[in-house]
Amino acid sequence: MPAETADPAEVDWSPMTLDGATASLGCELDYANAGDGEPLKAFDREALREAMAPCAERGVFRLRFKGRVTQDFTRLMQRLAAVADELEIDKRVLDLDSSGGMVEEAIRAGDVIAESRWTIWVREGAACHSACVFLLAGGDTRLIGGRVGIHRIIRMSSSASTRAELNRELRAVYGRVRDYLERNGAAVAVADLMMAVPNRSLRILTPEELKLYGLDGVNPAQDDLDRLRLMRKCGQDFVARRDSYIRAFDATCNAPDRDVEAMTACGLDLRGRFGFPDAQCPSESPLSEFDLVGEMTAAAGIASRLRILGVPTGAPRRAAEPAPASPGPRDVRNPTAQGGDTPARPSEASADDSEAAASTDGADRAEIPAPTPR
Repeated sequence: MPAETADPAEVDWSPMTLDGATASLGCELDYANAGDGEPLKAFDREALREAMAPCAERGVFRLRFKGRVTQDFTRLMQRLAAVADELEIDKRVLDLDSSGGMVEEAIRAGDVIAESRWTIWVREGAACHSACVFLLAGGDTRLIGGRVGIHRIIRMSSSASTRAELNRELRAVYGRVRDYLERNGAAVAVADLMMAVPNRSLRILTPEELKLYGLDGVNPAQDDLDRLRLMRKCGQDFVARRDSYIRAFDATCNAPDRDVEAMTACGLDLRGRFGFPDAQCPSESPLSEFDLVGEMTAAAGIASRLRILGVPTGAPRRAAEPAPASPGPRDVRNPTAQGGDTPARPSEASADDSEAAASTDGADRAEIPAPTPR
């Protein structure tokens, strides 16, 4: 299904920069061989259109963002979504490496991400800490190979002098956080857990917690919408096989000790077992992006195909021949999540935001280990 069209009237096209952050854009999802694309140096409509135009034929682009979440990051996401709609680029990947930032802006950006159908990556060696976690909640699909950490929100411009005053200020912020998590299918328990972690510390979420809190894999809220749509379009058998495939992928491929390439190769191997690509709905089949770009990437070899995973399905420009339908397993064990054990990334900018209402930063924090199950 094509992404929802962003209303150009709502997009802020005023001059902007990305102080202390970098953003690169490319049409290749194979970051290991093709890199991260070209750095974005201008952010007006014409410049972004020029940068994204080569991706229109393929129907997919990837934004590699390294930095903190600020108002300009939100503006960038709005602009990219608007231009992608104009160019009919339906498959969008946000490739994140962020130590945190402003909570209110992370919520705003997360809503933009949710409305415009993005897949989010946190690659091996990358991090998504503090406010960055709210971006994960907005994604359609999340693929996490790096580390995700949380801690207590602090209001940098607060004038509170007592705990009671500070708690009153933060209660309003946490109310918005909980509402945001709930409407995007993530557990509101994330907000409660953040409250218990001192701002000077960092609590790394385990792979099991990422899955439990709805921050990894398929977004539960979006999945509900997709199931209803696919039931009408493709039928009950398709939905049942798709559900079985997702469970099998989570149980078999989505493991903590696997990198992105290994997880993707495993997912590709699973596809035929469940009768995908589907004869009636090839474009809605899992990993249909391989069918879209298969001919284009053939010259680059299998490596360029192995690292593509989790892009939301859209209207493809070509589809592979459907595989023979085959029933999925009757009983697939419950999914598990994957994660990374890579070092935390240093902060890209100062943690002090004089104009920020509330901000977080995941750099230079003492890490609090997850509780050991008894």
